[in-house]
Amino acid sequence: MKKYLGFGILLLAAYIGYIAVSLFLLPPIADLKNRKTTMTIQIKDWQGAYHNFLLGPKNRYWTPGGNIPAEMKWAVVLAEDANFYRHEGVDVKAIKNAIRHDLEKKSFARGASTLTQQLAKNIYLSREKTVTRKLKELYLALRMEQELTKGRILELYLNVVELGPMVYGVGHASRYYFGKTTDELTPRESAFLIAMLPGPRVAYNPYRNLDKVLKRSDVILKLLRNKNVLSGEEYAAAIAAVPNINGLQRKVDESIRKEDTFANQSSVAGRTGSGEQPPEGEKKEQATPGQATDTPAPNSKEGAEPVGTNGASGR
Repeated sequence: MKKYLGFGILLLAAYIGYIAVSLFLLPPIADLKNRKTTMTIQIKDWQGAYHNFLLGPKNRYWTPGGNIPAEMKWAVVLAEDANFYRHEGVDVKAIKNAIRHDLEKKSFARGASTLTQQLAKNIYLSREKTVTRKLKELYLALRMEQELTKGRILELYLNVVELGPMVYGVGHASRYYFGKTTDELTPRESAFLIAMLPGPRVAYNPYRNLDKVLKRSDVILKLLRNKNVLSGEEYAAAIAAVPNINGLQRKVDESIRKEDTFANQSSVAGRTGSGEQPPEGEKKEQATPGQATDTPAPNSKEGAEPVGTNGASGR
């Protein structure tokens, strides 16, 4: 028994040493502070192949934080990580709730990843479900919160999320689905894109499950109204609107069938400029989570710091 116990201790010590070295070798977070920096990361297409993706101003779809509508920023915070402005990268309360839920359901259906953790995974890590990857994700998320502002984290997150077949980032998604720049999106269109985040490939693919995406966007719009991001009139207009995505099923089918279209739709070296100009003025004087100036969201009526109602995302 002592022999096995000693062997187990040696294995644990070796694993801890491996983790320590792995964390030490992770890339520096400080590089992300520079808004002029463009880094190349790996993204995955719907057939499982990896491609280079430019994260930064040299990506022609790059959308600066100031060009992202306030409604979209609040939508992703309220829907995906309601405690975003309270936690420091890891939401301990959400983790406890997820563990309790999974024990009750005897499954691993619910996760507790914050937006910061998701960003760390999207930029630096694979999607493998291992303890080692999760530890790296937690470490990177904590480092990001130390090095970056909440506004910068939101800006990066919204420029790298997957929203379609080789459609990464809200700048690309805005053009792909609606033929608009991001700052031209309506509240319904903003909520519609955010509603797809849990599963744009299947569960929340608008061409397979349009009603499901619309229902989730209705919930998101209700959250925006409850937080006074939308006025009563704006909320009524948004709920009544139906996003026009007719004719795009062909694009999705072609993207899935032909691998060469992936290269055409991705951002590769040599493309420069975001193609979007900063808006001339704000829609209204409300606090914007993660605005370009990176000032923290003030505790005001419109755009008040979101109250944790939904918890962190399960991805």
